[in-house]
Amino acid sequence: MCETRAVTALLPPAEPLVGRFIRLTPFDAADVPELAEALRRPEVFAGGYGGGPEGLPADDAAFERFALSYYAGGPLALPWTVRLHGGEHDGRVVGATKFADLDLTNESAHIGWTAYDPRVWAGGVNVEAKLLLLGMAFDHGFGRVKLQADSRNERSRAAILRLGATFEGIARRHKIRADGSWRDSAVYSIVVDEWPDVRAGLEARLVARGDEPVQLVGA
Repeated sequence: MCETRAVTALLPPAEPLVGRFIRLTPFDAADVPELAEALRRPEVFAGGYGGGPEGLPADDAAFERFALSYYAGGPLALPWTVRLHGGEHDGRVVGATKFADLDLTNESAHIGWTAYDPRVWAGGVNVEAKLLLLGMAFDHGFGRVKLQADSRNERSRAAILRLGATFEGIARRHKIRADGSWRDSAVYSIVVDEWPDVRAGLEARLVARGDEPVQLVGA
């Protein structure tokens, strides 16, 4: 007779995650106007976010409909708003992301739906966001975290590799884009045995960045 293995992954609480340069707060509809200012930009959607360039909402009302759907929460999804922490722009919304596709039995999850204001693309925001989210995942018993990007998006794919993730392959004809074409997705993962080295690498990148708060370049 087979024994049932105890489930070790636990659903993380929807509570703020605070780092040195950013804090992640549970997504709220009240965040949408600031999020529109940060993300309703052609360069954000160009790489495949929100279905690609044709998915760019035409106005703030359309962005609100998009964001409330894209960042919907639920029992298997924890969406987050990304805010700057410290400095002149403390509290400013600069992006959003989601910890979702949670499978507690198989200890797997997906970090994705991620986009940032282009003015902070080089500021260490993504590095610390992933450090916070991956730490939350592995601290709550998850064993594998998936990350993925449109196969055409070389910038995002390179960023995922720099996090320390392992390339697993291409999921062909994976998602339909806003223009009606089919997207192939490049799939990556980080597993729990790799986490100590990945964490050390992310922390080293933040140390190398220095202590200066993230600034909105051009704000």
